[in-house]
Amino acid sequence: MDIRDLEAFVAVAEELHFGRAATRLHMAQPPLSTRISQLEKELRLQLFQRSTRSVTLTDAGHRLLTPARRVLSQMTAMRGAAASIASGEEGLVRIGFLGASTQHCLSLLTNAVRSAHPGIELIMTSQTYVDTAFDLLAAGDLDLAFVRAPISRPELSFRVVEIEQVLCALPVGHRLGTMDRVRLRDLVQDGFVSLPEISPSMLRATLHSMCLDAGFSPRIAQVAPDTATQLALVAAGAGVTITLSSMCSVQASGVVYLPLEGTSPTHMFKALAWRTEDTAPALARVLEVSRSALPTPDLHPHVADESEFRVNHQQ
Repeated sequence: MDIRDLEAFVAVAEELHFGRAATRLHMAQPPLSTRISQLEKELRLQLFQRSTRSVTLTDAGHRLLTPARRVLSQMTAMRGAAASIASGEEGLVRIGFLGASTQHCLSLLTNAVRSAHPGIELIMTSQTYVDTAFDLLAAGDLDLAFVRAPISRPELSFRVVEIEQVLCALPVGHRLGTMDRVRLRDLVQDGFVSLPEISPSMLRATLHSMCLDAGFSPRIAQVAPDTATQLALVAAGAGVTITLSSMCSVQASGVVYLPLEGTSPTHMFKALAWRTEDTAPALARVLEVSRSALPTPDLHPHVADESEFRVNHQQ
């Protein structure tokens, strides 16, 4: 038995006329009659009472009509689902994000995807550090991830979606808290709240690099497991740190955020990254939506040499 046997049975059962059923199925009547006879032989049941004037369903035919229709309906649904998956209207996309710093961008993207393509299932996973997201992307355990750009891994493509300002975070009441800007060398006597030394954090590396450029090695007063805790400790007076403008709304009370003077970098770049060779239709749909939900900002005022971005600045 195959799906064409069920289609033939249902057509004859609904038309109660072999000629009309054959026309409906776009086939000749003799092959249809043969198919019904073969089906009855396989099932060892008589499905129709035939005479020269009429065709009627037997009791067995009546009883099998409902499950036959159900199978055909499920087959139609399966074909529709397959078409949706092939076109990207349905599917699964796993997104990695960098905790609180990507909360705003993540919600913009996911809300836009759900509105445009409700059949795409999104699974979101928080990653503490960028290197972890890179490894998960490369291994195929993530499909898309918010990361820091530029990216030097050739198997990954990316697009910048936000420019973040590097800021100094001071506790309220700090002696420099009323300044318009802060020079890092003015914080040489302060203790710093840092991420763990063993962490592959770009922000931690930037903190130490900037302090060394300013002529001193930062004195670490306390270590925090993540940036949100880092700012909470700053608010509690445990020390000072550098952070990104995207984190200002995470710890809005107890912390003063000031621009840094005479330091480099002054900005960091948040990007969406994906495997270059990944051709999954659902991912393509999400990337398409991301272009309007998270448009690429103008990099020119913030990037001295944009060539490093152009190589992988795709889609």
